[in-house]
Parts: sequence; C-alpha cells; structure tokens
Amino acid sequence: MAVRLLGIGRGAHRKSRGAQGRLRALGNQMKSPLGSPLSGRRSWGPRPSAGLAKYVIGALLVAVGIFVAVQLLRPVPSASFRSSQAGSVHLSGAAPPIPWPSSGSAAMSVAGVGSIGSAGTTQPVPIASIAKVLAAYVVLQDHPLNPGDQGPNITVPADVAAAYQSGFAEAQSEVKVTAGESLNEYQVLQGLLIASGNDLALLLADWDAGNSTAFVAKMNAAAKTLGLESTHITDPSGLDAGTVSTAQDLVRLGQAAMAIPIFKQIVAEPSVTLPQAGNIFNFDYDIGHNGFVGIKTGSDGAAGGCFLFEAQQPVAGTTVTLVGVVLGQTTPPMLTTALNEAKSLVQAAFANVKALPVVPAGAKVGSVVAPWGASVPVTVTNAPTVLAVPGITLEARVRGIKLGSSVENGARVGTITVVTPGRTLVVPLRTTAALPGPGVLWRLTHF
Repeated sequence: MAVRLLGIGRGAHRKSRGAQGRLRALGNQMKSPLGSPLSGRRSWGPRPSAGLAKYVIGALLVAVGIFVAVQLLRPVPSASFRSSQAGSVHLSGAAPPIPWPSSGSAAMSVAGVGSIGSAGTTQPVPIASIAKVLAAYVVLQDHPLNPGDQGPNITVPADVAAAYQSGFAEAQSEVKVTAGESLNEYQVLQGLLIASGNDLALLLADWDAGNSTAFVAKMNAAAKTLGLESTHITDPSGLDAGTVSTAQDLVRLGQAAMAIPIFKQIVAEPSVTLPQAGNIFNFDYDIGHNGFVGIKTGSDGAAGGCFLFEAQQPVAGTTVTLVGVVLGQTTPPMLTTALNEAKSLVQAAFANVKALPVVPAGAKVGSVVAPWGASVPVTVTNAPTVLAVPGITLEARVRGIKLGSSVENGARVGTITVVTPGRTLVVPLRTTAALPGPGVLWRLTHF
C-alpha cells in the first residue's frame, strides 16, 4: 500500500512540474498592467517625480500668463495737475508816476481797477462844501427821485431866509431865497450841489429831519453805513471847520453818490436857474471838459481849495470811470489850484489805465504728472484782458479738475481765477501735449 502511494505521488509531481513550466513560458509572453512583461522583476513605469515637475511647470506658465495679462490690461492710476502758479499775478510793465499835489491830500480810484494811489495826510481835515454831497445823499435816501421827477414842494421858512441874509452879508456861499417861497426838491438839490447854497443845506435839514441837529445825526449815521470811518459831520453845509474827512473816505462817498442817477444828473449840469437867484454857474467849470462829469467843489480858510470829482474817458473801447479828490490846496486862488491839480491827476491816471492780459498767453502755470513719471506742461491758451494799471498785483487762484490716466493734447485740466476790483475772470488751463502712457515694465512692477 505504501509503495503504491509513493508511486502515485511521483507521477503527480512530474505532472505538476510540467504545468509550472508551461505557465512560466506563457507569462513571459504576457504584459503586466504597467506595460512591463511579466517576469520575476516588478516594473511600475515612469517615476512619479517627473510627472509632478511637468505639472508644476505648466501651472506656473499659466499663472505667469494670467499675471501678465492682468497687469497689462488693468486700469492704471489717474494723473494729477500740479500748479506752479503763485497766489497772485503781477501785470507786466511799470506805470509812470502820478503827479500828486505837493501839499494837502489827494486820492483816486478807477471803477473796475481799484485805487491807483493817494498822497498827503491820512488824518481827517476840514472839507468845506464837499459835505453837501453827504447831505444830498441822505435826502435822496429818504426822499428818492427818479430822473425827470421834480419831487414835493418845500416852503422856505423865515429862519432859512434869515440865514441867507446873514451869510450873504458875510460873503458866504448862499443862494437867494425869500420867506414863503416854494421850491421843489429837485430845485433845492440843484441849488445845493451846483450853486453850493449853505442856506439850502439848512432848508433840506429842516425839511428832512426837523432841524439841523437831527439831520447831522443822520449824516453821521450814513457816513458810518458807507464805511467812512474817518468822517465826522458837525453841520449840514460843511461851513463849520469841525466837519472833517479824509481823501480816501471822500472817494468812497463820491462813488456812492454817483451811483444815484438823479444825483449824477444834477452834478453834471453846468448851471442852474432858480426863481429868486436866477442863473448860477457851476463852480466846477471843468464840467464837460477833459472828461469831467461832476462832482462838487468847496473852499474856505480852514479847508483850502477842495474838489471831489468824477471823470470818464474811453480806454480800449470801454468807458472808464475815475473818482478822485483833491483837498487842502492853499495856493491862491485856492479853488482854481484844486481844479488844476485834479486835471493833471485825471490825465495821468487815464494814461496809466490799459487793457492788459491777466496772464500772458502761453504762460506755463503747472504740469500734469502721472504716477509712472510722465508729465506734460499746462499753459494759459486764451488770456482775457482787464482794465488795469501796469505793475499792479492781482489775486489769483489755480484749481485743477479730476483727471483720468489718459490726458490728450489740449485737454482742459484746470482753471486760474483772477480777481480784480471790477470783476472775477476764470481762465481755462490746457495741456500742450498728450500725456505718454505707462510702459510695460512699469505696469508689470506696480500693483
């Protein structure tokens, strides 16, 4: 039994070894799932580290491409305007000197230009009959008249008629009136401003305020309202030496009074005809000559020769108005001296007033600057003119507007505002070239 079993085992063993050989030969002919032939040695294909490197490189290239595209296509910061202009502009040229009086005081101001100077004392001095300008101003504030109006009738009381008699006896400036006489408001103002009647100042004071004291209070209140800080009135006519003012104050008074059309009409009349006094010529014999259109003369021992005046002349196609005053002229005849001094001042003043560009055309006032370092000049292209005196300085304000990153040639990038006494000018500012854009390197290196 044992022998038979052993024999059977050897046969089976031989069969098993044959089968194994056949399987090995078949395996040599087959590929593994990884592409290597089946063998006793394993093979897993390309190493994992090589594939990962390819993936990372590809991802980096994509990221770089996206970064470059974003940097090149994204908006860039805006440019800005930088001013190089100071807070003022100086009008070129030098004005010739004004022939101011060697004594007394004087001042002048040109409408739309401003003060063109003054000379002499700035302390209050007697002003004689120039005070009647303020008296007329107060009356016309309380009882206004339009051109062509005559106004209400005013009856001359006995005390005013008596004042005429006593003043005439003392060789004062009076206009003949009689008690009970009736004059309209316009006639009384004519007698006050053209014939310079002291008695008519008293008549208006009584009619307007009830008495001289109350009227003088009104005159002082009006002076304060007008900003005449150095003016003090003690009587309606200016006959009292305590009625004082300065050249600067009187220029402002003249401007305010001449802004009233009926006042301006009256002081431009060369003469007046009144019922009792007859025809009286204007003491300002320059009226109608050398551009003079008013305003009021005055003279006495305390004040000397005085003349508050307005003159007009065309300059550069525009009528220019000048208000000035001469005070304290003592050279005989005093009033004639004041009138002659005023004539010289007016001629010199109008010779000085010119139409000047506020900023020269083409003047550089700043630059447009970009964050990437590019810049282009900004200039005044069309410079308007103003009536001014050469050599003066005017206030100027430069203001830029919000800009983008692209600025074209001739683009409006701001304004310069020039302030004159007469008006305010706004002048556009423009570039003289297109602003270069940023380069590729700047775009790639700025986030």
